[in-house]
Amino acid sequence: MKLQQLRCLIAVADSQLNVSAAAKNLHTSQPAVSKQIRLLEQELGIRIFARSGRQLASLTAAGQQMVDRARRIVLEAQRLSDIGVKLRNDRAGALAIGTTHTQARYVLPTVIGQYCRSHSAVQFQLHVGTVEQTAEMARSDRIDFAIATGNAVPFSHWVLLPFYRWYRCVIVPRGHALARCIRLSLSDLAQYPLLTYSFSLSTPPSLLAAFAQDGVTADVTLTAGDADVIKTYVRLGLGVGVVAEMAVDESDADLVRIDAAHLFPEHRTWVGFSRNAVMHRYKYDFIATLAPHLSERVVERAQSCGNQAEVDALFDAGHIPLYRPRSQSQGARISAFRPVQSSADSGECCERLVSGPLPGS
Repeated sequence: MKLQQLRCLIAVADSQLNVSAAAKNLHTSQPAVSKQIRLLEQELGIRIFARSGRQLASLTAAGQQMVDRARRIVLEAQRLSDIGVKLRNDRAGALAIGTTHTQARYVLPTVIGQYCRSHSAVQFQLHVGTVEQTAEMARSDRIDFAIATGNAVPFSHWVLLPFYRWYRCVIVPRGHALARCIRLSLSDLAQYPLLTYSFSLSTPPSLLAAFAQDGVTADVTLTAGDADVIKTYVRLGLGVGVVAEMAVDESDADLVRIDAAHLFPEHRTWVGFSRNAVMHRYKYDFIATLAPHLSERVVERAQSCGNQAEVDALFDAGHIPLYRPRSQSQGARISAFRPVQSSADSGECCERLVSGPLPGS
């Protein structure tokens, strides 16, 4: 049974059983309305209308009950639709974000500032912690969105959309021996104590795997979840820092940033939300402000996927922005998206990269 069949039934009853008039009111054809009525009678196994030849003569007793119930069903369906429209256009509410220090400190400031200025009726909350702490907030429904990198295991019940791609870099004090390396190697790094991010408890650390694959052993002497803490101890001479590229900016003029994209695997930062989340207008707006390539259409399609593998299949590396560090005097950059002409029915993520400023730089 379909709503359109019930709408046809009501329209015919309201048009004094004039099928042509009912079709005109529904902006369809008379045969289409007759077909829907016939299909409805076949499915229910009852006669809704008494007929005189090809003409509808009257409603049967069962048909009258059907019309009365159909009115209530169609009315409730319209109310549900109205609720959906209201939610999608709602620009007031509360928005809680869980993220890591690097994202909160180096990537999100300008994004959040822009969003809060344009959405003054939204109460914004920012919770900063480890990925595991963010996952716990997600499980207890304390946050609407999570923004993190890598480990997706604790977020198996969420939809994770790619925000941008990035690589690690190495940082040393000016005058350090590694600052003179033309092309850094893992063997070069293995000669020094390493200071880097805390390792995940649920997935193998990719940094150590890179060293193992190269046949060398890393001497990791300090880990921390805060890039600023790592930089502090690099300045104290405790070792060589391995941090995210975006965590080095113009305030770090006393440090030298060394490219390490050829040494360690690419990372992806994602924005996640519950698969069952009700997406208000102000939530779509936040995602669009955060990552313009994640349009409302893309978000809706991802939320309708049955699992994360289907979500991942919507994207390829060429459609995910790539963080590109500039010189420390220039600040950081991240690739941005702009739409290209494509079929509206294709359902594909058809955007291309253009150069643009990194949010928060």
